[in-house]
Amino acid sequence: MELRHLRYFVAVARTHSFTRAAEMLGISQPPLSQQILRLEREIGLPLLKRLTRSVELTEAGEAFYHDACQILELSGLALEKAKGIARGISGQLSLGFASSVAFHASVFRLLRAFQDSYPDMVMNTREQNMASLMHDLQEGVLDAAFVRLPCESSKTFNLKVIASEKMLAVLPPGHRLAEEGTLSLKQLAKEPMVLFPREVSPSLYEMIISACLRAGFQPRNGQQAPQIASAIGMVASGFGFTLVPESLVCIRHPGVTFHPIDDAVLNSDIALAWRRHDRSPAVLHLVAMLSGRSQEVPSPASQASP
Repeated sequence: MELRHLRYFVAVARTHSFTRAAEMLGISQPPLSQQILRLEREIGLPLLKRLTRSVELTEAGEAFYHDACQILELSGLALEKAKGIARGISGQLSLGFASSVAFHASVFRLLRAFQDSYPDMVMNTREQNMASLMHDLQEGVLDAAFVRLPCESSKTFNLKVIASEKMLAVLPPGHRLAEEGTLSLKQLAKEPMVLFPREVSPSLYEMIISACLRAGFQPRNGQQAPQIASAIGMVASGFGFTLVPESLVCIRHPGVTFHPIDDAVLNSDIALAWRRHDRSPAVLHLVAMLSGRSQEVPSPASQASP
C-alpha cells in the first residue's frame, strides 16, 4: 500500500465518481480504477459500491476513508515539518547564555526579532557559567551561545560581537568615593574586592586581576561571589567593591553606586558563538540577523599569514 493509493481512494470517496476523481487527480480513469481494485484486493474486502452513475462507500470503506484522511494529513504535516527544519524556519534551537550576558538588552532584542521572523522555531534557553557553556557548545548540547569576551576557549568557535561595554566599579552604600565620577583603580587599592570564582569566566577574571596589577596593587580578596551578578548584592551588604560590566547597572541595590574606570583596557564584549563548519540553517539564520550591525571576530586561522 502506498500513499498514492490512499489519495486515489479519498478522491473517489469525496467525488463519488471515478471520472471526476480522475480529472481532479490528473490521470485517466482506467489506471485509477485498477489502483482502487488493487487496494481492495490488498485489504481483502470491498471499499466501494459501484453504482450505475455514482460510487458509494461500504461500511468498511467509510471507516477506511476517515483513517486514510488522517494518514494523508499527518504525512503532509510530517513533510512540511521536515522541510521547515531543513530550511531552518521550524524545529528547535538550543541557546546558552553566560550569566552576566542575560542583563544586556541587545541579546533579547535579537531573540525577539528572530522569533518574529521565525515564529515556528522553538528556542530552548539555559543560563550557565562560561566553562559549562563552552563545553556544552563543543559537545553539541547547545547550537549557539551568547558569551562574554575575553574568553580563551571561545577561540575555537566562530564569533560575532553583538555589543561592547565598559567595566564599572561598584561601591557599597556610604563609601567615601560614592560622590566621585570616574575612578582610578589606584583609589581602590586598599579596598577588599568581591570577585566571582575564576572558573565562572577565566579570561574576564584574569583581565580584572591584570588591570589591578597594572594599577600597582594585588587586589585584596574579599568575600567570593558565586556569579558576576551576585557580586553586586554582596557589595550592597558591605563586603567590599567589585567590577562588573555596565549592563549590570540595571541591578539596583539601595545606596550602591556605579563608577566608570579610567583604565581603557577594562572592556568586555558580548558575542554570539557557534561551532565552526556548523551548517545548521537555524543557526545561520540567527547569524544572518546580526549582519550589518555587528563585528565579526576573525579566527586565529584567518589571522595567520598565507
